[in-house]
Amino acid sequence: MRVRTLAATAAVAALTATGLTLPLAGSAAAAATPKFDFNGDGYADIAVGMPDATVNGKAKAGYISLIFGGPQSPSQSTGVISQATAGIPGTPEAGDRFGSALTPLDVNGDGRTELVVGADGESLTSDQLQDEGTITVLSVTPGLDFQGTTVARGTSGAGHIGTTVATGDYDGDGDIDLAYGENGEEHGSLRFRPGPLTADPVTTTTLRSYSMGGRTDALATGDFDGDGRDDLATTWRGMEQYGTFITRWDGQAGPAQWWSDIDHGKALAVEDFDQDGTDDLAVGNIQPNFEADHTYCQDLAGGAVLLLHGSKTGQFGTEYQCINQSSPEVGGTAETGDEFGAALAAGDLNGDSRPELVVGVPGEDVGTVKDAGGYVTLNGTDQGLHGGLARSQSTPNMPGTAEASDRFGAQVAVGDYNRDGLRDTAISAPGENAGERRSGGVWFAPSSTEETYPQGKSLTPFGFALPDGAIKYGQVLGL
Repeated sequence: MRVRTLAATAAVAALTATGLTLPLAGSAAAAATPKFDFNGDGYADIAVGMPDATVNGKAKAGYISLIFGGPQSPSQSTGVISQATAGIPGTPEAGDRFGSALTPLDVNGDGRTELVVGADGESLTSDQLQDEGTITVLSVTPGLDFQGTTVARGTSGAGHIGTTVATGDYDGDGDIDLAYGENGEEHGSLRFRPGPLTADPVTTTTLRSYSMGGRTDALATGDFDGDGRDDLATTWRGMEQYGTFITRWDGQAGPAQWWSDIDHGKALAVEDFDQDGTDDLAVGNIQPNFEADHTYCQDLAGGAVLLLHGSKTGQFGTEYQCINQSSPEVGGTAETGDEFGAALAAGDLNGDSRPELVVGVPGEDVGTVKDAGGYVTLNGTDQGLHGGLARSQSTPNMPGTAEASDRFGAQVAVGDYNRDGLRDTAISAPGENAGERRSGGVWFAPSSTEETYPQGKSLTPFGFALPDGAIKYGQVLGL
């Protein structure tokens, strides 16, 4: 089983930045099997993390909430799932930040999704100033009982594991493995925890140690060389060094760095965009090393996405694209601080079997409204990604109003949430209603084979009657 970041798509023809028109898409009958189905009802679900939420009076203890898909749209929430919930290890404590990372996976192939949950502020000693962090696998029964198993614990008081997590069968033994970033007092590292993901302790290994101040920004799983085995993509940054690299396991299950570059980014997404049998890697909000001669992308105004094409011949990244809001027929205008690519998700939205890329732009100004945010769906075509419609809360058929610091597009995800055969888009705005006792939200944007976008829907902690302290709803989405 391959576990990868999923995303959204739109049309093959060019779209205007202000219109709502889409090209006619393929038949809905071509839809993919629902992803991330936690309750086994055939609808894709959305996992939402609120690591800064208050639980039982404990600030930033953190909790998660599952939004279940339904016939018209996602509409039902599980409410609070925290370390106070029966079956979940631990106790809510101030600063635990339960829900700091969410990674869905199907451990045993039964079609019901488990959820890997990070708690990057968890202290494993009586010293609450230590933040080793933990990672827990959470399973959900049809009756909505929860059972959690702690599968990794940080080894350093400043480890903060559970911030970045990926899963896949990297060593090829048939068990799902875990990769995660771990910080240190001075140096960070990328860690590997082999499966099966049963209760720890299990011996972990260091895949790579970083330079001073180094930490993992994003992880993603894909088959970048087309050999049928999972590979691990990592982007990281330090005080003076940073980069992006791919780790590949050989036939003897030994990991080795297969490709690397000094450019790095804030988000990763994986899909076979060019349909050549190898996965491609999208790196969002790409940043170069300004002291080096080499960089993939020259135009970085407002942020850019770097798309690196996979290769069966070991020439990964030889073919690539750089895309920003100055690229032909891409919606919006490239401006400093837009953060184009701060969030990414990839997949086929319109059923034409060509993946598209959904790009979060949380720093986008909408008119004179600062940092209201938006997102762009880059179209998958037989020539690669081209053009894409920009949307915000001021776009027709998108509920709400663009307001300063909403940061709409901070996280994006896709899934067939209404089981109509087309994958839809979920977009978060953790700054919505900032300063209130319940803030943030997630927006559902359904896909269509018609020429217009159907009506979207807002999913908020107020609408779900979550308790006070549910702040920055959508700060983390399960991808």
